[in-house]
Amino acid sequence: MMDGILTGVVTAFTTYNIMMVAVGCFAGTFIGMLPGLGPISAIALMIPITYGMEPSSGLILIAGVYYGAIFGGSTSSILINAPGVAGTVASSFDGYPMAKNGHAGKALAIAAYSSFTGGTIAAVFLLFAAPALANVSLSFQSSDYFALMVLGLTAVAAFAGKGKFLKAAIMTIFGLMLATVGTDSDSGIARFTFGRLDLIDGISFLLLAMAAFALSEAMMNILENHKQTKEEMDALKKDIGSLKITKEEVKEMAPTVGRSSVLGFFVGVLPGAGATIASFLAYGMERSIASAKEKLKFGKGSVKGLAAPESANNAACSGSFVPLLTLGIPGSGTTAIILGALISYGIQPGPTMYVDNPELFWSVIISMYIGNAVLLVLNLPLIPYIAKLLTIKKELLLPLIIFFSLIGVYLVTFNNFDIYMMTLFAVVALFLRIVDYPMAPMILGFILGGMMEDNLRRALTISDGSFAFLWERPITLSILIITIIMLLMPLISEFFVKMKKGKEA
Repeated sequence: MMDGILTGVVTAFTTYNIMMVAVGCFAGTFIGMLPGLGPISAIALMIPITYGMEPSSGLILIAGVYYGAIFGGSTSSILINAPGVAGTVASSFDGYPMAKNGHAGKALAIAAYSSFTGGTIAAVFLLFAAPALANVSLSFQSSDYFALMVLGLTAVAAFAGKGKFLKAAIMTIFGLMLATVGTDSDSGIARFTFGRLDLIDGISFLLLAMAAFALSEAMMNILENHKQTKEEMDALKKDIGSLKITKEEVKEMAPTVGRSSVLGFFVGVLPGAGATIASFLAYGMERSIASAKEKLKFGKGSVKGLAAPESANNAACSGSFVPLLTLGIPGSGTTAIILGALISYGIQPGPTMYVDNPELFWSVIISMYIGNAVLLVLNLPLIPYIAKLLTIKKELLLPLIIFFSLIGVYLVTFNNFDIYMMTLFAVVALFLRIVDYPMAPMILGFILGGMMEDNLRRALTISDGSFAFLWERPITLSILIITIIMLLMPLISEFFVKMKKGKEA
């Protein structure tokens, strides 16, 4: 193993491969910033370029593009509330309010430092534990994944303000309902398509996310008809470039970043889980364990609320390379494209890869640490300039947001029907926001709905239609017990607060 690591270090630290990391990170960050173009689009654009390269250099470039795109996706989530990538949706919950309050520079700096730390911790874990973790990911079955999705849904409590849990639950159910639209993967029957061929493949995540966040936010601003005064613009320009994070905020962030990085990495290791579930789970966990005073800050520009998903999604990106490289199992659409690239190089990922191709296996892992450092060095100096996007007058910015939202969705499918659907969803989202229904639970339900249904069906098939799988497998039972504890935690904490007040009285 040590020989392999040393070979990887030598390969990764060549001038050419360091340049590939830098190019990949820069290209990924730029593409990720554009609403509608995520890591899949970025990697698909890069694969033809890598055909003439050495496999290790090509994969290092592709890996850089991958976590660069996740990093860049956070920028559009924070600045204009347009999460074009599912893994950065949770970053907009506190990042966007922070930017609106005139602290866009600080929000982007927190995202940069959290992503760097999460990616670095994950890279160290990956370096020493990749082969062993392959066996852990193999031990997970459909019932365990179903329980994990149910645990993911408990994060809905994190998006419910005081007295709004019922509204959050209704929106989650709405998201789960939307996830059932399209062709049933088990029977091949079209469901809830109303005879429209355009709905055969279901509703696009990008379409729903852009409608619920970016487009409805732009409509909300138009409806409020609030014109920025010269004083507001001057205040925004003054504060926007500030990257300073106070010592108190660093102390506040540090435990959150540590916990979220570890959680994100282990979620990323599981095939099919990935950055999206990791970011939602990290956000939900941090809000659940926060004090009553800190909970009030979530959704309004909380430092912890931004640091948690940013650490988790970058750590999960590194973690997703464990099943890909050691088992040949792609955990997401993005890693499926990377698997295709590996096969096109004539390399078959699997348990023997780190023995047969040590320079490729270990150099990619080493390059992830280099890549995170490159991302930090590249992006920190650019933050004051990127953040100036918010200083554009609303009269210009709002039409730009609407244009990029519509064109981003259209360029994915080239289908006019998607534009009509997006506009309809945006109007519905606008109405729901006016009556104070949160959008995040709907997106969470939509993302987890399809995976929950597929894993539940497989688990029922394996257990001959019996629900005994819920308590027969120790992993499934353990995850469900954690889920119940997560749901009961608010009640338990409230009980202890009342007990304390009773003693004081």
